[in-house]
Amino acid sequence: MAIDRALSVVVIGRNEGERMERCLRSIGTMADPGCGVEVIYVDSGSTDGSVETARAMGAKVVELRAVRPTAALARNAGWQQAKAPFVLFLDGDTTLDPQFVIRALPEFREERVAVVWGHRRESNAHGSIYNRVLDLDWISAPGETEFCGGDALVRRSALEQVSGYDAELIAGEEPEMCRRMRGKGLRIVHVDAPMTRHDLAMGTWAQYWRRARRTGYAYAEVSARFRGTGMPLWENEARGNRRRALALAGMTVLAIIFSAALREAFPLAMAAGLFGLLVLRTAWNTRWKSDGAVTSILYGIHSHVQQIPIYLGQLEFARHSKSGSKRGLIEYKRVPR
Repeated sequence: MAIDRALSVVVIGRNEGERMERCLRSIGTMADPGCGVEVIYVDSGSTDGSVETARAMGAKVVELRAVRPTAALARNAGWQQAKAPFVLFLDGDTTLDPQFVIRALPEFREERVAVVWGHRRESNAHGSIYNRVLDLDWISAPGETEFCGGDALVRRSALEQVSGYDAELIAGEEPEMCRRMRGKGLRIVHVDAPMTRHDLAMGTWAQYWRRARRTGYAYAEVSARFRGTGMPLWENEARGNRRRALALAGMTVLAIIFSAALREAFPLAMAAGLFGLLVLRTAWNTRWKSDGAVTSILYGIHSHVQQIPIYLGQLEFARHSKSGSKRGLIEYKRVPR
């Protein structure tokens, strides 16, 4: 099957500042895919001049004035304006690898392939301890997968089949859409090639905590949609998070109680030792992701500590679901100056 290589690039952003400029510039360095390329920037109420900058850089701009802006809403607005049979979605805080598109397009020779994505890594992985550990979260083995992330090359006809992203979701919209695509017999393919560099720009504990809470909210909301179906999504992750968070919190509380009752530090030391063993086991099991022992250990700590805010995010979804209310965005990034 010959591939029609006409391409639309949809960039979404909200107060990304210079990051958005770098993203648009990186599209201009793309290896020639053999076709015309249109660039669409969808802005979700920025106040930093992003709209004017994107226009000046030649992008077609779509401005959203939603009361409850979501990434899904922005992506839908972008692909619905796009004219090409393939749509490359980019977050405004990423830069595109010049070779990704020409490496990914041949995968679409198989007509059931709906989405192709590659490796996303942090552009400043050692800029903070948070960037360092979360960089490893992006790493996954290539091959057929259940879902992709925000950056991906998508067949337009597949988007039309499932009516795109669910704009009601505040997070987790890509896995949810991919689940609906897989339900129609379509495939999601992760290629072993660099795709984007991401600027997480995370430098505080508060940012880290909010991001993990958002993950938990998405776990709960998306898993609830497909619970009891023949193709569940994130149900095991949501259940596993509940177990791990409650075990960690319970162990800590019991250690404090027994230490106070016995007036000695031994129970606390035992709890710390057990936590240390869990960290080492995780570090060993995920060592293939890392470039060194220190990073592996930090990743092991992150893997367990994040369970608490993730579970709080799940509880937050349960509360909103019970009351019938909608949660606003859980934003963790600082607006660039």
